Amino acid sequence: MPTFEPGTVVRVPFPYTNRPVHQYRPAVVVSAPAFNARAHLLWVVMVTSAENRRWPDDISLEADFQSVGLPAPSLIRPAKIATIEAAQAEPVGHLPPDRLSLLLAAIAAILPL
Repeated sequence: MPTFEPGTVVRVPFPYTNRPVHQYRPAVVVSAPAFNARAHLLWVVMVTSAENRRWPDDISLEADFQSVGLPAPSLIRPAKIATIEAAQAEPVGHLPPDRLSLLLAAIAAILPL
């Protein structure tokens, strides 16, 4: 099984919040490698098409979508986080450091840590 670092862009079966189905889509790993290896789980944040309506905390991947392994201009949606079995994740790329920092800051602003 691959090792997943924070910022790894993966293709996973991401659950819907309003339907009992999953859709394979890109997501960004945000959990620590030690947790991933111990639990065989990943915490991932949804990536959606830039054509969708923007949410306040969305992070743009419109200009550099190809360099992170995405097929189209996209947005990271920090409000949508899920736990996925690591065996179901397929790595496709990696966020640049500046986008990963923005994502982790957005998550920190959401969680009361």
